[in-house]
Amino acid sequence: MRKGPSFHLRGLVFEMIEIKALASGSKGNCYRVTDGKTPLLLECGIPFKEIQKGLDFKVSDIVGCLISHEHQDHCKAVAEIIRAGIETYMSLGTIDSLELEERGLCGYRVNVLKSKRQLKIGTWTVRPFDTQHDSVEPLGFLLSNQVGEKLLYATDTYYIKYRFQGLTHIMLEVNYSLDILRGNVESGTVDHVLKNRTLRSHMNLENAKELLRANDLSKVQQIWLLHLSEKNSDEKRFKKEIMELTGKPTFIAGAN
Repeated sequence: MRKGPSFHLRGLVFEMIEIKALASGSKGNCYRVTDGKTPLLLECGIPFKEIQKGLDFKVSDIVGCLISHEHQDHCKAVAEIIRAGIETYMSLGTIDSLELEERGLCGYRVNVLKSKRQLKIGTWTVRPFDTQHDSVEPLGFLLSNQVGEKLLYATDTYYIKYRFQGLTHIMLEVNYSLDILRGNVESGTVDHVLKNRTLRSHMNLENAKELLRANDLSKVQQIWLLHLSEKNSDEKRFKKEIMELTGKPTFIAGAN
């Protein structure tokens, strides 16, 4: 868990963005983020018991859960999250793919997100944007708080067509590197079907670097690398290369 300093304004104290990775990777993704006022979950792709444990059993503190798409490693616990009384936010395509209405889960706890249509969740302003993945209507999220910090969250997308100004925190998928993937295909560790799906649905190190070069990083405090492949990535190398490129503190969101 990484936390920035507090911000003081006319006697008031605002806590800066804090990020905790409960899980990251193909086996499950779940992150807790807060601006000191409104704790949110990004994804709920691990068993609910693991989410409870990762939150020190303070599940009732969570104000909302943003879900990027319908794949199980991002929404495994969605039913339990809804039944726990937590507001969930996702695209209509994700809602339909999960058959929430058919399962009797599509009540007032399920909120529809639309790309580029912002909304307020507590003290956060959330701006969803469309991403590129092999799912029905996947989204990334830009979250802004009351003191001007901006958190970019983007995973399970091989490309992001948008540019962002004034980012302070970045949570970005860096699933694989092309050279590692090609080596694994040549050795037979990865088959061609998986290779082709990976190329069409996940962000590689090279594309992540291009995205970072294309955006304003002048205010960035932290970069988190998410969803690293077990076979096609290298934690130490990825962290080193991103830090050398950006000059920013960089963290790997581990599988546990």
